[in-house]
Amino acid sequence: MFCSCAASYQEMEPNTLVCPVCMGMPGSLPVINREAVRLTILTGLALNCNIGELTKFDRKNYPYPDLMKGYQISQFDRPIASLGQLSIGIGEEQKTVGITRVHLEEDVAKLLHRSEDHGEKYSLLDINRSGVPLMEIVSEPDMRSPEEARSYLTKLHSILQYTGVSTANMEEGSFRCDANISVRTKGSDELGSKVEIKNMNSFRSVYQALHHETQRQTQAAKDGLRIVQETRGWVEDSGVTVSQRSKEYASDYRYFPDPDIPPIHLDISWIEQIRSSLPELPEALKARLIEQYQISDYDSEQLTQDKSVTSFFEKVMESGTKIAIEKPTLAKSAVNWILGEMTRLMNANGSDIQKLLIKPADLVKLIDMVRAGILNSNMAKEVFEKMFKTGRDPESIIQESGVTQISDTTSIEAFVDTAISNNPQPVEDYISGKDSAMQFLMGQVMKITSGKANPQMVTKLLKAKLDPKKSP
Repeated sequence: MFCSCAASYQEMEPNTLVCPVCMGMPGSLPVINREAVRLTILTGLALNCNIGELTKFDRKNYPYPDLMKGYQISQFDRPIASLGQLSIGIGEEQKTVGITRVHLEEDVAKLLHRSEDHGEKYSLLDINRSGVPLMEIVSEPDMRSPEEARSYLTKLHSILQYTGVSTANMEEGSFRCDANISVRTKGSDELGSKVEIKNMNSFRSVYQALHHETQRQTQAAKDGLRIVQETRGWVEDSGVTVSQRSKEYASDYRYFPDPDIPPIHLDISWIEQIRSSLPELPEALKARLIEQYQISDYDSEQLTQDKSVTSFFEKVMESGTKIAIEKPTLAKSAVNWILGEMTRLMNANGSDIQKLLIKPADLVKLIDMVRAGILNSNMAKEVFEKMFKTGRDPESIIQESGVTQISDTTSIEAFVDTAISNNPQPVEDYISGKDSAMQFLMGQVMKITSGKANPQMVTKLLKAKLDPKKSP
């Protein structure tokens, strides 16, 4: 934030990205990162905030061992952006969450906690992260449930991705959440003591931590116990929060303007230039996908949660212009594959779309093969899984494995005749009015053909041969 050290510290050896400024050496002076300011303004505009023409940096004082200077350079009463809002949805309900402020500060060093074999505990300090630009977004206390908090985070995550401000990867620490939660007596306007929860590294963790803490505080209130203002840590394995330390008030930090950094006057023309560079944001994109491809509101919502997923979908649709499939039909099939099998395989393999080997054009080919009757749904899933693992096109996979659907009438008729002759009792059951026997006979044909027969053609031929034998 205030020095020239690289911000990409995640894969670096500890304490290799250091300099006198981020180490807090005497005599070193901070210099503001202009790009960090620009990205913060961009975020503020995307969140419908007011951008202050005058902003400044302050010293936030607290005695933690991860503070190299003994204080943190942050912003107090003059943030870059403030008074914004973000619309979220829970089912069909919509609500607006106020954005208190968006400000810049420097990140702190990373503490690594260790234990000796004999049980003695100690901590190590990695300074690589110290001084990295950290943008903090503070919301108003407008959320009333863990579901609303999750919806808010999901929406915010998407906006940061689409604006290019951050990769927003929670596992890497590029998107973090500290959640403040309190309970109040029903009918009262007075909120109880605020508890801050840390150590959550996924949307699921945030939801579970808030759900647990809601129950804990509610029970404490019912039991007449005092809820203290504190910071608690989420323990993923046990599904509980544990007390870490008492929570400071703003006055405890003893903020004062940083004497080494003069106030910053943000030029209005620069702000407007940044505003003009705003990309298509998730809400506008969602509406466009619904109109352009005639997909459902739900499907559009799911697609636009991740910029890379949206990009993959639109590349599929672009590739699909070369085949004779109506746009809405192709779009629906593509959505089903992306949100269904593709998501399932990525989750099962701990992967994400950034590492996806499947090419958009190859997914179009697979969809077309299903439409043409070359593959049935089960065969297509088998081929898709091989595409996912290898990145190969569906044609070569089919050629190698021999996986194709039998759609030849003469061939299928022979298999149907075999199933009828080998299963006289189910045939008799169907003729006498037991329609469920048809499923058994179909199963026999599919068994004979190893699942390769076109199921629609099998049903049609079975009915053509057996329905005339039914009693009027």
